[in-house]
Amino acid sequence: MNPAQNLSRRQMWFGALVIGAIALLTLLSAPTQSASRSGSTYSRAPDGYGAWYSFMSDRGTPIQRWQQPFEQLAQKQPSSANQGKITLLQINSRLKVASLDENQKAWVEAGNTLVVLGAHAPVTEATFRTWQTSEVGNVRVETRRRHYLPKQDTTSLVLGDRFGAVVWQESLGQGRAIWATTPHLAANAYQDDRGNYEFLAQLVTQPKQSIWVDEYLHGYRDPANATGSASGSEKRSRSFLAYLANTALLPGFIQVGVLLLLGIWAHNRRFGQPIPVTTPAVDNSKAYIEALAGALYKAESSEFVIDTIRKEEQLQVQRALGLGNQLLDPETLLTAWTQQTGRPATELADMLQLRSRGQRVSDRDLLAWLEKIQTVRHHLPRY
Repeated sequence: MNPAQNLSRRQMWFGALVIGAIALLTLLSAPTQSASRSGSTYSRAPDGYGAWYSFMSDRGTPIQRWQQPFEQLAQKQPSSANQGKITLLQINSRLKVASLDENQKAWVEAGNTLVVLGAHAPVTEATFRTWQTSEVGNVRVETRRRHYLPKQDTTSLVLGDRFGAVVWQESLGQGRAIWATTPHLAANAYQDDRGNYEFLAQLVTQPKQSIWVDEYLHGYRDPANATGSASGSEKRSRSFLAYLANTALLPGFIQVGVLLLLGIWAHNRRFGQPIPVTTPAVDNSKAYIEALAGALYKAESSEFVIDTIRKEEQLQVQRALGLGNQLLDPETLLTAWTQQTGRPATELADMLQLRSRGQRVSDRDLLAWLEKIQTVRHHLPRY
């Protein structure tokens, strides 16, 4: 067998093993639920609301899950006023703007209550974790976002501090809309904070109103509403696609497909003649300087380096001042510096007086000295 063919087969087997390993790791490590499950009463994750839903059921408060589009909620309303109204709790997976569309506004104005957790608000200087006082006890709030309310508006504030409102309400027609800047007001992570659970229970408990939690936001669908009038084959196709979309199989299949396409493309690609790698030219001067600097650094010869640089900088100052190339005494140089530049003598003296005194100069002192050199250069007449 040709050695090149043997090597090619080995590469193909190696590539197949890599693809299989990536697919297996994807299936094992990928989360089993999508990000939209955050805030769902079906979720037992820290950001879910399964514990709060059980809390409401255990205390005997009737509560139900809504798994249909919001537009169908209006059909549950009876014609008589103030009878059979609804309080709908929406827990956003991500922060959203605190505003209502036309359908929601009309529904609230008809006398219903909409409670939205996870309304977008600007970040303030408030501490991330605060304890807010309410009628049912202290409420733990973990967000720096606050909604601005005018000082004279005292009826809209439900929960907040001097930085703004954490929970606020607005009256629309016969109903109310209640907003909260955090989607985790009574999440599973707050099971030990009974004040949080009691506070949310107080928000959603309204006289003569049934309580519903919007699970349609989190991807849950009423089976009768989801399938509708679709045929049997269409239902099976949608169910299979929905299953893939809600598990780690779909991203796993996508990754395997992409890697297979890349492998096929790389195997069939024609690279042509090999291009020789050019060796970059070596700068001997730069290499010598770097080698010398490394040797002096390891030998801790800071005194030699500093004295050499100081003398060279003094000669540069003398040439700029027209004093020749012979090192002068500091007093003569300082006098000429003051007369020609108008700068204080201490500015140049600080540059000339650095000494290592037999010890290694610290990096901070060295940087400060280099900055003084730059300052002196900047004020020289010929620079």
